[in-house]
Amino acid sequence: MTGTADADLNGTQDTFTWGHTALDTEFAVASDGTLRLVRLGDTGAVPAVPVHPESALPLVELTAFGYGSGWSGPRFTGTALGNGLRYQGHRSGERDGRQWLTVELHDRAGGLTAFVELTSPDGVPALRSRVRLRNDGPEPLVVQSVSSLLIGGLPAPDVLDVQRARNDWLAECRWYAEPLRDTVADINVDAHQHDSRAALVLAGRGSWPTDGHLPMGALTDRGSGRTWLWQIESPAGWRWDLGERARGTYLALNGPTDAEHQWRIRLAPGEEFTTVPAVLALGPGFDEAMGALTSYRRALRRPHPDHTALPVVFNDYMNTLMGDPTTEKLLPLIDAAAQAGAEYFCVDAGWYDDAADGGWWDGVGAWQPSTRRFPDGGIRAVLDRIRERGMVPGLWLEPEVVGVRSPVAAALPPDAFFQRDGVRLTEQGRHQLDLRHPAARAHLDKTVDRIVGDWGVGYLKLDYNIVIDPGTLAPGDLAPGAGLLGHAHAYLDWLSEVLDRHPHLVIENCASGGMRMDGATLAVTQLQSTSDQQDPLRYPPIAAAAPTAVPPEQGAVWAYPQPGFDDDTIAFTLGGALLGRIHLSGHLDRMSQRQLTLVRDAVSTYKSIRRDLAKAVPFWPLGLPGWTDEWLALGMRSPDDRTSYITVWRRGGEPELHVPVRHLAKGEVRAEILHPSSAPTGSAVWDGEDGLRVSLPRTPGLLLVRLTAGDKVPERG
Repeated sequence: MTGTADADLNGTQDTFTWGHTALDTEFAVASDGTLRLVRLGDTGAVPAVPVHPESALPLVELTAFGYGSGWSGPRFTGTALGNGLRYQGHRSGERDGRQWLTVELHDRAGGLTAFVELTSPDGVPALRSRVRLRNDGPEPLVVQSVSSLLIGGLPAPDVLDVQRARNDWLAECRWYAEPLRDTVADINVDAHQHDSRAALVLAGRGSWPTDGHLPMGALTDRGSGRTWLWQIESPAGWRWDLGERARGTYLALNGPTDAEHQWRIRLAPGEEFTTVPAVLALGPGFDEAMGALTSYRRALRRPHPDHTALPVVFNDYMNTLMGDPTTEKLLPLIDAAAQAGAEYFCVDAGWYDDAADGGWWDGVGAWQPSTRRFPDGGIRAVLDRIRERGMVPGLWLEPEVVGVRSPVAAALPPDAFFQRDGVRLTEQGRHQLDLRHPAARAHLDKTVDRIVGDWGVGYLKLDYNIVIDPGTLAPGDLAPGAGLLGHAHAYLDWLSEVLDRHPHLVIENCASGGMRMDGATLAVTQLQSTSDQQDPLRYPPIAAAAPTAVPPEQGAVWAYPQPGFDDDTIAFTLGGALLGRIHLSGHLDRMSQRQLTLVRDAVSTYKSIRRDLAKAVPFWPLGLPGWTDEWLALGMRSPDDRTSYITVWRRGGEPELHVPVRHLAKGEVRAEILHPSSAPTGSAVWDGEDGLRVSLPRTPGLLLVRLTAGDKVPERG
């Protein structure tokens, strides 16, 4: 690590460096007294090229009432307050395997102080940043936006492609690319003596932070492949923008803003606010940058034994009971799931529904078990049966909502719910709890401690099926976006406290599938639902791209074989989950012994490789999947590149394909088909050069292949 540990905050250095074995940064003071990041790169294959301080950006940009920007437009650069924050000094050090650097900036005119807090895990080319503001002036300050991370001096838009990921219900993680110049046009800067006002802006909204797009993006140099990949770790609103500056490209990463999310806060003298974090990962290509981001995500998340154990979960919902569980339906399904090798069994939605018509949607909130559905021994008899079959019982819960017909809606005080102008908000027959209120928190603590502590449930699937935007105006909130962010942070704090009380509890994060697939929530929860997609032929592009949003050991991918499927389709739907976190479902209790053996073999295969998946990083031999691609491929490579796994799907097209595996090129490689384990429906042969020759004569077709490298495989990089 370079830099000065506990340096004098009043130092007057003009330049300094900071980093570690995989990250190289340099900072310089520009002529206006602001500090700029002038070099950022990894220390391996693609070193950074320094930029002139005047071409870089100030470390912080922000807007506030009474202040504006120096040049109107959609770009988040050139703000008056940002240009007034002068460098005061910095400190650096190491903590828990992460290097840290805190830079202090100060605006003498208004008295605002900003602390830029940078961290990076040792050995990982990823930079995490957040900004802490403190009002050291004599007057209140209303802040409307503040950057989390700003990067200037990237290559010109002419040579860059930008990648984004649409993320819709049933169609998650759909990456697409376009030249940045298609949006940020060349206006002939020399003729106008000013940069373009144009920017490529992307923003998330509401209480589903990944509804519409993932809070991510990437820039790739078209010639070299070098990639800058980012994510914004916001459980509520977010925004990023790209534009041209000083003949290069800038990147601005923000949490919620006033313009996009009705977010603003008032800082009284002495008060502080800290932004949501943002992270930028680097690599010589997209796959390498995503590998760095995967390693970063693992280093920053809450430790939990589930991240290495990777138990197989059976969930009774998808294409099976679909929210209609009863003792009669569950008991044979529990027995069949245990025979198939499941280790957890989750009873999904409906277990609390006592209404004869099944109309539980607007009546939830008390979370008491139905006596109609579980007449003999109640739900505890079902949970006992799960334990008797050697599995850990789980239950579905949607903690943040209370139905309008629920007695809880009247029992809790009005301020325990989202509200606007004194009116309690309603969405789809439900109210939204505000977890900042002690009564809302106490209600959920009592619920979870009963389910987990008294009933012995070891797995909670926490769903969230409404979206509220822009947020809530509780007493003390200046704007609804600030209320929403406050609740979202309180929700994550509540989850952490639940896990502190019940350290072996496993929590799955779900919001109508992947509508809350953000980095902040994934750092606390153990699993992430990737989709509600029910069509096994449409799930492959979601499963193949899911590791862009979540580490493979956290990405729950449905595998729902049915007794009416032929063997190829059973193998297809099971195989698509084997490089993620297999989430088993389907009417296993109605299957023949031959069909159940196919399921059991797939689960056994998963158990044989899951230890590797907990450390592997993803790659995409055919590129990121398209929604209608006929062939798709997802790979996982071990840290030493000795073992790689590749899943290849065929949904159409020619029956044979070459699948390049460049990190093993020209090495001695053994290819072994792991799934289907009996009577494979195709072949995969290493071609001796740079990949596999794959044959899948029938559709749908799938192979999971293990590649084992010999001694002559070149070192990575």
